[in-house]
Amino acid sequence: MTDTTPPAPKPKRAPQTGAAFILKKSLLSAFVALVLFSLMIGIRTEAGPTGQLIYWTRFGDLAIMVVLVFAGSILTELFRQWLAARHHAPVLPESAKRGLSTLGRLVVPSLLVFAFLVPVIFYNQRYMLDLGILVLTYVMLGWGLNIVVGLAGLLDLGYVAFYAVGAYSYALLSTTFGLSFWICLPLAGILAAFWGMLLGFPVLRLRGDYLAIVTLAFGEIIRLVLLNWQHVTGGPNGISGIPRPTLFGIPVTPGPNGLAAHLGIPFSPTHRLVLLFYIILALALLTNWVAIRLRRLPIGRAWEALREDEIACRSLGINTTTTKLTAFATGAMFAGFAGAFFATRQGFISPESFSFQESALVLAIVVLGGMGSQLGVVLSALALIGGFELFRGFEQFRMLAFGGAMVLLMIWRPRGLIAHREPSLFLSTRTRVSSDLVKEGR
Repeated sequence: MTDTTPPAPKPKRAPQTGAAFILKKSLLSAFVALVLFSLMIGIRTEAGPTGQLIYWTRFGDLAIMVVLVFAGSILTELFRQWLAARHHAPVLPESAKRGLSTLGRLVVPSLLVFAFLVPVIFYNQRYMLDLGILVLTYVMLGWGLNIVVGLAGLLDLGYVAFYAVGAYSYALLSTTFGLSFWICLPLAGILAAFWGMLLGFPVLRLRGDYLAIVTLAFGEIIRLVLLNWQHVTGGPNGISGIPRPTLFGIPVTPGPNGLAAHLGIPFSPTHRLVLLFYIILALALLTNWVAIRLRRLPIGRAWEALREDEIACRSLGINTTTTKLTAFATGAMFAGFAGAFFATRQGFISPESFSFQESALVLAIVVLGGMGSQLGVVLSALALIGGFELFRGFEQFRMLAFGGAMVLLMIWRPRGLIAHREPSLFLSTRTRVSSDLVKEGR
C-alpha cells in the first residue's frame, strides 16, 4: 500500500539579521566599490601638452568613496530591518488617512498655482525663468511619451526623433516661407504625428526588447539624416535666425512696433521670457488635458488593455494595429509641439540637440515618475532637471550622484514615485461581493 500523503512543505528560511550579517554585507559592498572606483576615481588620466598621456592618483578621494559605500550599506540594511519589523504594525487611523488623502488632493492645485506665479515671483531672476521653461519642456515631453510607454506599454527609445522633426519643421517653414510660430506649431505637430505613424507600421509585430531596438535605430536614423542632408537642414551647422513667437501678431521687441510700446511700458528682455514661459505652460497643460481625456475614451482603454496583455486585447476584438498607430501618432504629435517651441526659444538648432541622451532622459522621467501617472511625471521632471542644476558645481561627480539617486529610487520605489494609477472606469458606489459568489467563481 503506497503512501499518498503529500510531503510537508519546507519551512521558509528566516531572513538573516544581526551585526555579523550586516558587517559581512557592508564589507562586500565596500570591496565592490573599491574595484569599480579604482579606475574611475583613484587614477586620473589626461592628454599632456605635447600629446603624451599623463596620470595622477587620487587615493584619498577613493578612500572617501569606499567609506561612504560601507557606511551607506550599514544604514541601508538597518533601515530594511526596521521596515521589516514595522511590516505588521497597526495601520494608520482613519483620521490620519483622511488627512493624507486631503493633502494629496492639494498637491496638484498647489503646483498649478505656483507654476502660474513663477514669472511674478522670479521676474528679475533670468536663471530661474530659464530653468522653469526647461522643466516645463521636459514635463510636456514626459506627458507625451507617457501615452506611448505608460498607457500603451510600447517601449520607445527614439522619442527624440519626433522632437527633432517638430523643431526642424518649424525652423524650415519659418525661415523659408516666413510663416509665424502660431501657424507652424500645428503643422509641426502634424508632421511629427505622420512620422510617428511611419515608425508604427514596421513595429506592429514587435514587442519588448525588439521594439526598443527598432525605435532606438529610428532615432539615430533621423539624427544622421539631419546631420548629412546639408543643403536642407544645414548639416552640423544647423539653422539659425529662427523667428521668435509673437503675441497676437505683435513682436516682443524694443521699438515703436513692439509689445511694450503698445502697452505703454518700458521694454525689458524679461518680457520675452515671460511670454515663452506661459506658452510652454499652456502647451504642457493642453498635453495633460488631452491625455486625461483620451484615457477615459475607448481608445484610452484600448491602450491600457494593450499594455496589460496584447493577446487578450486581440481576443476581445480590439484592433491592435490602429491602437498602436494612434499611440505612436499621439505621442509624436506632442513631441512635435515641444520641438517647435524648443526651436523658437533657442533661435538656433542643430543635430547635437537631439541625441539619444535626450530620449533616455525623457524615458527616465516617465519610468521614475510612475508609468501612467501624470503627477509622477511632474515630480520626476522637477527632481531630475533640478537635480542636474543642483550638482552643476560638482562636474566630476554630477553623473555619479544622478545615477546613484536613480538606483536608490528603483530599489525603494520600483514602480516609480507615484505607483498608483486611477482606473479609467469605476463604479460610483462600492459594491460588496459575498464570499459564496467568490467561491463559485462568479
